[in-house]
Amino acid sequence: MSASSGNPVPSAPPSYEEAVGINVNYPHPYPVPGPGQKPDEKGMNVPPHVGQSPPANNPIAVQTVYVQQPVVFYDRPVQMCCPSCNQMIVTRLSYDSGALTWLSCGGLCLLGCIAGCCLIPFCIDALKDVDHTCPKCNALVGSYKRL
Repeated sequence: MSASSGNPVPSAPPSYEEAVGINVNYPHPYPVPGPGQKPDEKGMNVPPHVGQSPPANNPIAVQTVYVQQPVVFYDRPVQMCCPSCNQMIVTRLSYDSGALTWLSCGGLCLLGCIAGCCLIPFCIDALKDVDHTCPKCNALVGSYKRL
């Protein structure tokens, strides 16, 4: 066929976006009503910054906040910052009779250790609760309960 026969030469086929009707600028972060449409009551309002100049460069105050991780106390000394005197310390340990000490004593009594052997748990630090104190200001900073 020739172009002079009166039939126009077909142009290239439409692109996929043109044929399907997909907007090339999609996705929008929010729905924008088309031309001539009113925004409905479901929040399809145009955001206030559309069509406006960008906000002026205002200085932004930056504040650095240091968050200290919570200290976990066990039966060993802990290096930490004392909340009372704000000094870096290694805690001093003191041992007190707690629930595990008394339960061990009661268990030994039930087994027949009445002649004083039931008091052995009160001599063993591994069965006692541990209090952590500051060596500088003597404040109680934490404790470790066995039970």
